[in-house]
Amino acid sequence: MAGSEREQALAHEPASPSDARERPWLLPYNRKLRHLQGITVRNLTLVPAPSRPRGKTIDDDAIPSTLKSPTKTLALRESRGLTHSRSSSHLKGHASNKEAAPPSPPEKPKRPGTTGGLRRRSTLEWMGANPLTRQKKLEDITDSRMADTFFTIHVDGQEDPVYISEVAERAMNPNFRFFDLSSSGPSVTRLDKLTVNVWAKHGPDDWHHLMQFTAHLGSLQFIGKTLGNYGHPLPQNCILFHMTDGIYTSFADMPLADQLRANNLAPPKETSEGIFQSSSYDAIMRLNTLDDCIQDALATRDRLAEDIEIILHENRTAIDTVEQVPEAEERVKMVEAAVIAEKRRVEAARRRVEEKKANTRRRRELMHSGRASQSEKSEEMRKERQWHAELNGSNAHVRDEIAGQRRRLCEDLQIVYPIEPVKGKALLFTIRGLPLPNSQFEDAKEDVTSAALGYVAEMVSLLSLYFDMLLPYPIKVSGSTSTIDDPLATSTANHPGPRTYPLFTKAVVRYRFEYGVFLLNKDIEILSNNIGIKPLDIRQTLPNLKYLLFVATAGKGELPLRKAGGIKGLLRQQGILSRTASMDSTGTASSAGTAVAEPKPRIEIRANGRDQVKVSGSDENHVNSVGGLHKKGNDVLPGSPLKEVG
Repeated sequence: MAGSEREQALAHEPASPSDARERPWLLPYNRKLRHLQGITVRNLTLVPAPSRPRGKTIDDDAIPSTLKSPTKTLALRESRGLTHSRSSSHLKGHASNKEAAPPSPPEKPKRPGTTGGLRRRSTLEWMGANPLTRQKKLEDITDSRMADTFFTIHVDGQEDPVYISEVAERAMNPNFRFFDLSSSGPSVTRLDKLTVNVWAKHGPDDWHHLMQFTAHLGSLQFIGKTLGNYGHPLPQNCILFHMTDGIYTSFADMPLADQLRANNLAPPKETSEGIFQSSSYDAIMRLNTLDDCIQDALATRDRLAEDIEIILHENRTAIDTVEQVPEAEERVKMVEAAVIAEKRRVEAARRRVEEKKANTRRRRELMHSGRASQSEKSEEMRKERQWHAELNGSNAHVRDEIAGQRRRLCEDLQIVYPIEPVKGKALLFTIRGLPLPNSQFEDAKEDVTSAALGYVAEMVSLLSLYFDMLLPYPIKVSGSTSTIDDPLATSTANHPGPRTYPLFTKAVVRYRFEYGVFLLNKDIEILSNNIGIKPLDIRQTLPNLKYLLFVATAGKGELPLRKAGGIKGLLRQQGILSRTASMDSTGTASSAGTAVAEPKPRIEIRANGRDQVKVSGSDENHVNSVGGLHKKGNDVLPGSPLKEVG
């Protein structure tokens, strides 16, 4: 609906109670820029509508004379009688009936599909498409109307805008924040005319000027307090002005006379009586006298105000001094508070300084004591390094002597228990002339096998003693009736402790004997692993033992000589090796340089901080070395549990 038609319709409509309530408070000539609070745009359109409304096409129908020609009148009359045909046969029949029947006035054609169930086809090409295409089409239509906008307000006499709004992003009906033009001064706020420029940007395009609208605030039309009560459509690119009393707009197609007319105010009261009684002369004179009194009071007030201003101007210096007193007192209070706070900070800083000084003195004392202790420890460390070097040399010498003695003992074992191969049979050896099969005892003699296993058990027991190694499976040497224990076997009611397995075949269960041989072979394997040998097959008893002795006797230099006195016994007491001197020893020195004093000293192993050995006796100063033990005062460093005491 056009703006003029809308105003005429509103003028002819009866005023409802809501219309009577929603009236502007400001008269048209009182509307100024100071009353303007905000601007909004409705029905944003980037492509402006044509300025001329579209009418009929320009053809022969536009010529007035063509409507009066007989040919045109006949054509129009026949065109009114045309109706929709249902089929080709119905068309022919209708034509024949038409020729036979007299002409009748044409009837108004009915809309096809209203009675026969047919439906009119839509003229939109995308109405029959799939939902995805329709959704895309609707989104494109909506997106074409979306744009980023902002506006500027200009007034006459100023080149720069008095207000620039924020940017409203992607909106068809952009809303902007309200503003206040009072900061621009009276030269702007007292004006009643302004120019609004709207700028728009669609997508990646640049900003372009959309429209410019110059409005006189007195010519705007009041549409209500809010847009919710206004039920008529707004034109394209409609600018709404939010004033203090409501919303105003301007319809561009309204005549200027209608725009400038005064708003409809409340109609004057009508009465049937023609004459009203007015005020009396006395009442009018009293009002006049009262007005004179009021004017006199106003003049007196103005005169008193001028006198007060003169007095204040003459005593401005004294007044300023009096006014400065509270300010000075306030400043003094602030300075005093600042001085007190600063004193507190200074006192706190002084305490921190004292604490840091005390902490520094304490740290200096600790540093002095630490340096003294460090000097003492450095001297002790220097002495300890020297002693450690001496101990390392003694330890290396003792290890060499132990290795030589082990070589000699193994050579003696090879002499006492010679292991020789049997000619013509691979991996078959004899010990002291007694053959011992490799875990195959079906055809072997029982007494020979038991005696050979006794020799092997005795050699393994001696080697464990020489190598200072505890066997996992202890052996009880008893000649041809030797046995071996398995501490890892599960205890039973009949056998509460470790199980003992025989190394002989007479009057025993066969599997127990074979398991005892297996445990003996495991001991040989563990002894071999101790010196770095890995047997290929643990079932080969004598070959593995022969290989073990061969590697144990290998070494550099000649074999050392036996020391005087020899070893009479090595006793194990609670896991610690203790040694007693031989009763057959003499006081002579051996070739290794070991000297033994008379009477014989008693050597005991005692645990102290350096894991050393205590030497005690009646004459300890004469004992310099006992079995490779080097004395340092009353402490003797042990080289190995296996030692010979001379």
